[in-house]
This record gives sequence, C-alpha cells and structure tokens, in this order.
Amino acid sequence: MGLLASIRTALDTVYPARCMGCGDVVDTDFGLCGPCWRDTAFIGGAVCDRCGVPLPGDVQAGDAMCDGCLKHPKPWDQGRAAILYRDAGRKLVLALKHGDRQEIARPAAKWMAQVAKELVDADTLIAPIPLHWARMMSRRYNQSALLARALGVEMGKDICLDLLSRPRRTRSLDGLKQAQRQATLEGAITVTDKRLSVLQGRSVLLVDDVMTSGATLSAATHALQRAGAGRICVVVLARVTQEA
Repeated sequence: MGLLASIRTALDTVYPARCMGCGDVVDTDFGLCGPCWRDTAFIGGAVCDRCGVPLPGDVQAGDAMCDGCLKHPKPWDQGRAAILYRDAGRKLVLALKHGDRQEIARPAAKWMAQVAKELVDADTLIAPIPLHWARMMSRRYNQSALLARALGVEMGKDICLDLLSRPRRTRSLDGLKQAQRQATLEGAITVTDKRLSVLQGRSVLLVDDVMTSGATLSAATHALQRAGAGRICVVVLARVTQEA
C-alpha cells in the first residue's frame, strides 16, 4: 500500500465519512445513508417545464405546465428542481441555509446538474440569487452562491457570482401571499452595473436554494430581462409544494 493510501486509510479510521442527513457512518464522503436517501424526495419523471414541480403520472414529460404556472405564468423560460422541500430534503436545505453546513453544496450541485443539463447551452452563464449585504453579514455566506459555484464547476459553465445585487433589504416572505411577495420584491434585485456588458444577449441559469411561489426568481428574471439577457432558466435545490 502506498503512502497516500495509508494516510487515507488512517484518516478514514479516525474521521469516517458521515451521512449528510443524520451523521451516521457511510461509505463515501458527501453521501446519504440508506434511510436518509429513502427519505429524500428526489424529483424525476414528468415535471412542470416552468417550475419543476412533479406532474401527475398520466402526464407525459415535455413542455407541460402545472396548474399554477398555467394560471400565473412564470417569466423565465424553463425551470427545474432536484428534490422536494420535505422530510430529509427539508433538513438538508435548512442545514445548508442556516446551519453553516456549507459542504452540502457540493453533492447538492451534482443533483441539480442532473435536472438542469437540458436547460443550458454552450454560452450559458450561471448566477445565484443575491443576498442583501446586511443579511450577508449576519449569515456570513450566501447559500445560493455556494450552489451556483459548485454547479458551475460540475457543469463546466461560466459563473458570475455578482451578476445580480440586492440594494434594498426586504422583509421575510414567509406567510405572504403571491401578490404580497411580488410587491415586496419590486425593484429589490438589480443587475450589477459592471456586469452589464457580460450579460448582453447571453443565456443565464439562475440558481437558488428553494422555490416557493417563485417571486424572488421572478424579480431576478425581470431584472435580467430589462438589462438585455437572452434566454433565462432557473434551477433550485428544492421545490415547495402544497403537499409539503
């Protein structure tokens, strides 16, 4: 056994790989144990082409949309989500967002890359939903930026972490109706002036951790459209559904 392999074996003995969900010992780093994997609702099959929510089993995959997007069309072109925001999936999102579990971004980006691969082209620019500076100071990091950076590496695409900015701090959107969310976010997200030239006519893949009503992603999309972006798609780690 070589020196590096010996060191790796020793480290694995002292610091064994742990499940990202529950902390139990697993075979590989950044993995989930069997129970946590089964308790994580990965999205597959037919989904809404606009917001990524799963569609009934008798709906064929393609450009179908859910009732919500038919009633209130999203401003972006296509959207996908990796998991449903419930059970173990919800715990992972909250751990990444509020628990300083930044290492979750790497495997999460792999899941997101699988569902987003059809949304990108050769010149797609990946960008995260921004945080206001005050929230960034209190949280110390932007979980959407962590996901965007890891996703860009995973997909081999250009990343622009400061493409968008949030000059106005907004109240929490929790508990607000869709119209209230939209009003709260009006003008809250803008394109960074120094990135305007990079954006012109270019496809953008917006990245966020969770989609509920889509109001934040809509505000970002409108800002990109006003600034001259081309095709705009979105991908999130988790999608909130009525059942969740």
